Amino acid sequence: MMDYMESGPRYTPKLDKEFEQSLQFLPASNNKKYEKKKSPGKIGAVIGVVVFVAVVALMIGLLVWHFRFRKNEIVKRMYTGSMKITDQTFDNAYEDSNSSEFKALAQQVVTQLKSIYSKDPQLKKYYFGSVVQAFSEGSVIAYYLSEFRAPAGQETSLDKAMGNLEKSAGKVRLSGTGTIEVEEIVTSVVDSRMLTTSFRRDLRFSKHLRPNKVDQIESPGFPNTPYPSNTVIQWQLRGDAGQVIQLKFDSIILEENCKNDFVKIYDSLVAIEGRVMEELCGHYSPSEPLTFLSSGNVMLVTMATNEEKNFPGFRAKVSQTLKTRVCDKQLSGSEGSFSSPNFPNFYPPDTKCAWEIQVPNGKVVKVTFKKFLLTEPGLENDKNCPKDYVMINNEKLCGDYDDGMLTRTSKTSKMTVTFHSDFSYVDRGFDAKFEAVDSTDPCPDEFECKNKQCIKSSLTCDGWNDCGDSSDELNCKCNSKSISCNNGMCKPEFWKCDGIDDCGDGTDELNCGGCKSEEFTCTNSKCVSEKKRCDGRNDCGDGSDELDCPAAMESSVACTDLTYKCKNNKCISKKNPECDDQPDCDDGSDEENCDCGQRTFKSSRIVGGQDAEDGEFPWQVSLHIKNGGHVCGASLISPTWLVTAAHCVQDEGSLKLSQAGTWEVYLGLHIQGKIGSPVVKKLLKQVVPHAYYNAHTYDYDICLMELDSPVTFSDHIKPICLPAPQHDFKVGDTVWITGWGATREGGVAAKVLQKAQVRLINHTTCDGLMEGQLTSRMMCAGVLSGGVDACQGDSGGPLSSPEGKRMFLAGVVSWGDGCARRNKPGIYTTVTRFRGWIKEKTGV
Repeated sequence: MMDYMESGPRYTPKLDKEFEQSLQFLPASNNKKYEKKKSPGKIGAVIGVVVFVAVVALMIGLLVWHFRFRKNEIVKRMYTGSMKITDQTFDNAYEDSNSSEFKALAQQVVTQLKSIYSKDPQLKKYYFGSVVQAFSEGSVIAYYLSEFRAPAGQETSLDKAMGNLEKSAGKVRLSGTGTIEVEEIVTSVVDSRMLTTSFRRDLRFSKHLRPNKVDQIESPGFPNTPYPSNTVIQWQLRGDAGQVIQLKFDSIILEENCKNDFVKIYDSLVAIEGRVMEELCGHYSPSEPLTFLSSGNVMLVTMATNEEKNFPGFRAKVSQTLKTRVCDKQLSGSEGSFSSPNFPNFYPPDTKCAWEIQVPNGKVVKVTFKKFLLTEPGLENDKNCPKDYVMINNEKLCGDYDDGMLTRTSKTSKMTVTFHSDFSYVDRGFDAKFEAVDSTDPCPDEFECKNKQCIKSSLTCDGWNDCGDSSDELNCKCNSKSISCNNGMCKPEFWKCDGIDDCGDGTDELNCGGCKSEEFTCTNSKCVSEKKRCDGRNDCGDGSDELDCPAAMESSVACTDLTYKCKNNKCISKKNPECDDQPDCDDGSDEENCDCGQRTFKSSRIVGGQDAEDGEFPWQVSLHIKNGGHVCGASLISPTWLVTAAHCVQDEGSLKLSQAGTWEVYLGLHIQGKIGSPVVKKLLKQVVPHAYYNAHTYDYDICLMELDSPVTFSDHIKPICLPAPQHDFKVGDTVWITGWGATREGGVAAKVLQKAQVRLINHTTCDGLMEGQLTSRMMCAGVLSGGVDACQGDSGGPLSSPEGKRMFLAGVVSWGDGCARRNKPGIYTTVTRFRGWIKEKTGV
């Protein structure tokens, strides 16, 4: 029986002779022979005979199954495909699968397919039948589904034979029995997820788009009810000849794992895997562009769902637009810009572009890619660029590059840049600028990196990889406040002894007073033999040698300052067990209240500078003075409570910042001043700064705020997870700082929420850099690259630490020596030291 994608006229399956033979069973035994007798001897004999007969019957049955049936186990192999019919012109009646014209041509195609398959012994042997599913223009494209039935284990050879058929089709014109002439055969095995027998429903929709009209497609029930389970759906979209299809998602909310529920988009009218443009699952922010263009006038959107966890689904706008070749351009002048088609949306498949760049004579062309996103699934690390690529100076470029990190320079005043995309899997593409530069001095008054990027000369040999390829840090003389690596590099002093090899040769981790290689380093810095690790004895003195031990994690252990305490007061040795989706406590308390710290939206990898995506940090709060603007940040930890910094609520003259009535709270905010949906404005009920806060030292710099009414969680408003007192945030871990603070020291506040990655720094090293100003309630985080830090206006905001699928509130932005100064990391209030105080005041 054909599978879900079958449509149009049906064919009658042939009988398979291998399945005509019926199973033969051994005759039932005569039970009277084995009735219970009085004699124990006879009973034993009877039992022995029964056992013997049963064993013999079982062995015979197994032998019959193995030699007669197992070797003949038959599997179905389904292939979708298309072929170009060169001696026909498209008739509008071909859009209707019930029309006589459709049926007549479909029969010719099926005959042709049988003739084509018969030329290959493997295909001829196992071919079962085909059905034509659709036709489209060009001259006429036929889309079909073919079924093969072969013994188990022959799938690979079938795939190879079908692959050879496609390769040869482009070289040799194929013809059948004289009925039609075909060429350009495309075929691929059907995605197995679409053939599962558990689908309860198979829904199909077709739409022919009209000029200047925008239509809409959506999953059933969207957005009021979840999409149906165990269902496969397809939307066949057509445009007029000479048009292309534009698909733009307004909203997409699916299960996170694409193995369960997914949407796939094809540059075809059937699900040919060689023509898949993209596969989507999860939840994408409406602010991110998810727009696709077809290469021709057809497109297929499919959706498949399993039994569990159904979500609202998706809604998308569809329209047709004229197919153009606007990307072939002549560019001239001293500078300019160009980008891949449809950027920043997805470029169309089967696209070729060329830009001829001419700069003034005596100059050379330098191209810098401001964005470069050209990656195909499974080929992320393939530098040969076998699929989509940009070519400059006979060099293929593909993959993902950070902003401005990819540059190329010509040898003359002319340069040709070409772009190529194949038929499958599209990406965002690129945005580039060109400029005329002097061939002998392409970076006037600046330093030229090996990758041809230009940076300020003052940024060389300062310990920071400003070039992106570290060429600005080679062969350097380090100052007294930097680590002199043996390989000639300089690194910031606060990266010394943090457990990470920043130099690349281990210099920064030498002479750290650590333990020997065969020893375990305790949390209290004591060294014990690795053999004593997990031996059931507290050799460290603080119990750290018995943490995360498999045997100990199966039962409760003695409670220490490092062990996690469950609600029933039993302790477990597992590190950071809370909200990791694995119940570790007997009472399950480590997985309670775990609806937190999860970012709803998937990232599509397109980032504007350091702007956060809308909804990327849904716990981020903006604190405003009434009738004023943004002053501080805060973190949402429950429907009614926020965490911020105590220094944000210190009275300043007549400005009573310690009073709840002074404040307005904005949740779900992304752009300052843009307060429509989904932003929620709240007032405060009370402000609770820590009683021990010291305005001179910034010790105990933490404050709680209670909202005047609970906020309803949404995609843009969610709490961050609070860590347990024993939660271990490791030195060297990468964390996030976010806020609307000044983007530079002395600068103005940012309009769009900013984000930056920083790294947790060794407390002792940091205290030395900050001249002994740190207390045990403060933690340090430094930048991975120069010029990134929290600043004025970021105070009170979160230091978010990823742990599995969730983010935990590691710290609260507190203070620093200026903003983004090199070797001057930011200082944060350590939340784990105040977990008991937060619980006491809020119940959270």
